[in-house]
Amino acid sequence: MDFGSFIEAGSSAVLNEILASTHDDNGMALPSKYEVLFLPPSGTRGTGGPAASTNLFSQVLLGQVGGQDVKDVSYQCNSIEFPPRTIDIAADENIYGPARKIAQGYTYGDITGKFYCHNDMREKKFFETWQRLSFNPQTFAMGYYDDYIGSVDIHTMDEQNKKRYGVKLVECFPKSIGAQQLSYAGTGYLTCAVTFSYRYWKNLTDEADLPKPLLDRIAERAVNTVTRRITSQIPSVLRRL
Repeated sequence: MDFGSFIEAGSSAVLNEILASTHDDNGMALPSKYEVLFLPPSGTRGTGGPAASTNLFSQVLLGQVGGQDVKDVSYQCNSIEFPPRTIDIAADENIYGPARKIAQGYTYGDITGKFYCHNDMREKKFFETWQRLSFNPQTFAMGYYDDYIGSVDIHTMDEQNKKRYGVKLVECFPKSIGAQQLSYAGTGYLTCAVTFSYRYWKNLTDEADLPKPLLDRIAERAVNTVTRRITSQIPSVLRRL
């Protein structure tokens, strides 16, 4: 028996099996095949009725959402990250022998995206406007949480540009806009780095249809009820001011 030929044939079979798994319908995920969708807030609390935000930039952002700006920002996303999730652990020492490590909670980390910029810096201005919903640049007062949180969807795509895996950043907003280096010696296109904070993320494959946490739904109902009661007591003339 020719053991050399036997080993060579076995190795070839294993290699073919491995290669076959990378060329099936699923294939291998490519970091360059992705899609990002930004869903910024309206800048108004609730349904945008009488309780709407007085922040002037809420109207600016509404105009950007309805126009080409959001699409441009998505198209010009040069790189972005899938968000991390970490299980917080604690030692369970109420047993004999080595301590167990048990889950005590979980945390999420910020992510950063980089964007190519047009000459008019529309991409940077989009995130500047979104940020300004968190504070009033005229009074310096901080805004309502619901006024400035939105969401971001991130998907990987296959070779046929079909979405295969995605996550949604829930209650998301641009935490920081990075510095941009300008230089006579600079080459390439100007980019803008934006770091996003969010409350949590969910897998759009098997968690997309999960309802909001129960406590969140109870809180929303309470806020909306109180808002309607307060608004009903305000004279219509004052509501238009």
